[in-house]
Amino acid sequence: MKPGKTGLTRLIHAFGYSIDGFKAGWRRESAIRQEMVAIVLLLPLGLWLPVSIPLKLGLLATTLSVLVIELLNSAIEAVVDLASPERHDLAKLAKDLGSAAVLVALVICLACWSYALWLAFGHR
Repeated sequence: MKPGKTGLTRLIHAFGYSIDGFKAGWRRESAIRQEMVAIVLLLPLGLWLPVSIPLKLGLLATTLSVLVIELLNSAIEAVVDLASPERHDLAKLAKDLGSAAVLVALVICLACWSYALWLAFGHR
């Protein structure tokens, strides 16, 4: 095990680092700001929709997964920019793959929301 903080102290510091990550993402990445605003608007709607609890959980999971993948994509982009400030085919590949992952998560999220809205309002 690597040396450092353990137990509750480690958890407290890890939580602080996570909050720092959210703050940095909010400041530096417009996509993260847009997704966080969407989450604040969509999650109450998801709770209100007259759909099953498992579907509500699916909406929560797919909506939050977009943010998770966007945070990871932003981390990849930051590391690539640090490691390869000049243009390089592998740097572009890494950034493009991260972006593609976000797109896949958005498509899955949109499909789940479309299904939930169709169940709630469309097929009566």
